[in-house]
Amino acid sequence: MNTSSLSIALVSLFAALIAVFGLIPKIDLPLGVPITLQTLGVMLAGCMLGPKRALQALLLFLAAVAIGLPLLSGGRGGVGVFFAPASGYLIGWPVGAFVTGLVMHMLPRATPRGAAISALIASAIGGLLVVHVFGVVGLVNIANLSWEQAIMGTLVFVPGDLIKCVLCATVVHTVARGLPDWRFGG
Repeated sequence: MNTSSLSIALVSLFAALIAVFGLIPKIDLPLGVPITLQTLGVMLAGCMLGPKRALQALLLFLAAVAIGLPLLSGGRGGVGVFFAPASGYLIGWPVGAFVTGLVMHMLPRATPRGAAISALIASAIGGLLVVHVFGVVGLVNIANLSWEQAIMGTLVFVPGDLIKCVLCATVVHTVARGLPDWRFGG
C-alpha cells in the first residue's frame, strides 16, 4: 500500500473510530454540553496519526456531522449542532487533535514507556487544554455565560478527560509494544 493510500485509510479509520465512540451513551449536563467518549478519539488521533492526519480525520468527521449524519453521541448531527452550547468544543476538536499530534511529534517516543508518557502529556495539552479553551469561548458566545461561569462549568469535564488522557497513553503504550515501527506523532 502506498503512502497516500495508507494516509487516506488511517484518516478514515480514525474518523470512523470517533463515530463509534459516539455510540457510547452521553451523559447530559445542565450546562448544555454532554460528557462523551469522543474526546478520547481526538486524543488518540493526535497521538497516533500526527498533526496533519489528525486534523484531516477530525475535519472529515465534522464534515460528516455537518451534512446530517448522526455521529455525535446521542445520535446528533446536522449544522444545528454547531450553534448549540457544545459547538465550541466541536470546533476545538480539530485544533486539539492537531496540537496533540504536534506535541506528540516533539516529545520523545523511542520506547513504549517514552511514547506513553509523551502521549499523556500531548493529550493533556491538545485534547484537554486546547479543546476546553475552545469550549469556554463557545459557552461564553453561544450559551451567554460569563467567563467565570463557563470556566467553572468546563471544570466538570476535567476529571473524566484526565482519565481519557491515561487511556490514550495506555493505548499508545500497547501499540508501541506491538508495533515498534509505528510513527507516533507523524
